[in-house]
Amino acid sequence: MLKAVVLIGGPQKGTRFRPLSFEVPKPLFPVAGVPMVQHHIEACAKVPDMKEIILIGFYQPNEELNRFLASAQQEFKISIRYLQEFAALGTGGGIYHFRDQILSGGPTAFFLMNADVCSEFPLEDMLRFHRQREGSHCGIILGTTANRKQSLNYGCIVENQQTNEVLHFVEKPSTFISDIINCGIYLFTPEIFSHIGTVFQRNQEERLQEDPPCGRLSEVIRLEQDIFTKLAAQKQLYVYKTQHFWSQIKSAGSAIYASRLYLNRYHETHPERLATKQEGGPKIIGDVFIHPTANIEPTAVLGPNVSIGKGVTIGAGVRLRESIVLHGATLQDHCCVLNSIVGWDSAIGKWARVEGTPSDPNPNDPYAKIDSETLFRDGGLTPSITILGCNVNIPSEVIIRNSIVLPHKDLNRSFKNQIIL
Repeated sequence: MLKAVVLIGGPQKGTRFRPLSFEVPKPLFPVAGVPMVQHHIEACAKVPDMKEIILIGFYQPNEELNRFLASAQQEFKISIRYLQEFAALGTGGGIYHFRDQILSGGPTAFFLMNADVCSEFPLEDMLRFHRQREGSHCGIILGTTANRKQSLNYGCIVENQQTNEVLHFVEKPSTFISDIINCGIYLFTPEIFSHIGTVFQRNQEERLQEDPPCGRLSEVIRLEQDIFTKLAAQKQLYVYKTQHFWSQIKSAGSAIYASRLYLNRYHETHPERLATKQEGGPKIIGDVFIHPTANIEPTAVLGPNVSIGKGVTIGAGVRLRESIVLHGATLQDHCCVLNSIVGWDSAIGKWARVEGTPSDPNPNDPYAKIDSETLFRDGGLTPSITILGCNVNIPSEVIIRNSIVLPHKDLNRSFKNQIIL
C-alpha cells in the first residue's frame, strides 16, 4: 500500500504570491481552472494501491480548505486529510512530526511533493523505477534538466549515469555543479524517518549545549540541506529524470505559465475541460478553460491560455489573452486584457486596457526554467504581469500596464510600472 504527502506551506510563506494569497491560501489558487493542489491530488489518486493523501501545512483549518478537502474526497474516492503543524517545520520537520500518521497502516513507500510545483507528475514511472531497485535505497528524487545558469537557483544533483544513483546533492550552489535539478517530488521508504530522526537528535543535543539557547526549534529540519547531502554520501538516493514539463509556481506570473502547461496537458487528461467553438459562443483561440457558470458575449475573443472562473461576465468585443480571470469578475465591452490576473469580483470598464509583461522562460532554450524575478530591479518595479487584487475597479478608457493593484481599490486614471497600495 502507498500514501502521498503534499506540503502546502502556510500564510508566512507564499509572500511572492501577494496580493492573491490575501484572499485564498496559495495552494487553493486556481491554475487552469482548478485549485493548484488538486493537480497533485488527481495524479496521486491515479496511482494503484494509493490509500491516503495527507496535506501538511501551518494554515489554520478554515472553511475554504475544509470545503475543498470534502469535495476532493468525494470526487476522487480516497481519504484526504489535512494535518496542521504548530510552526513552520521545514520540508523534513513536518513529515517527521507526523510520522506516526504517515506510517499508520504500514505503507511500503510514500510520495512527498511540494504544492508549489506544476508537473505531469510521473508518479507511476517513479514507482516502477523504485521497484526495480528495491532494498538498495530509501528515496528517489524526481529530477529534470535546467540550463547551467539557472541550475544555481535549485538543488543540484550529481548522478552516476549508469545506475542513476545520486553521488552528490547541493542546495542552491554558488558555482556550477550539475544541470540536473531537484523537482520537489520524491518517493521515500519508511527508512527515511530514521535518517531524519538522527538529525533531530543532533539538533536537540546542540540546542541543549547552546548558552544562551537560541530560538530555533530542533524540529525544523530541511530535507534539501540537512538530509539529502548525507543520504547521497551513504548511497541511499536515486534520481529519476523526467523529460516532461515541470515548473515552480512561486510568483503570480508563474501561475499564468503553469496554467498554460496544464491547459495543454488537458488535451490528453481532461479534454472536457477545454472550451470549444460553439454556435453563438465566443471565438476560442488555442487552449481555454471556461467555467460553465460564466456569461460570455459571442463577439468576445478568448485565448490562447485563458482560464475563466465561475460567475465571470465578459462583454461584447472583449479581447482576452494569456490571463486568469477569477470568479465574479466583470470585463465590460471592448476592454482588452493581456498577460494579467484579474482578481475576484473586480471590474474593468469599457475600452480599458490591462496589460502585463509575460515572465516566460526563454523559448529558444529547451532547458530554460521560469526565473523567480525580484519585485524591484534598478530602482524600479520589474516589468511583470499585471495583477488586480480582489474587488478592484478600473474605469473606462484607461491603461494599466505592468502594475500590481492591491484589493478594494477604485482607480481613476492610468498607471504604469507601479504598485498601487
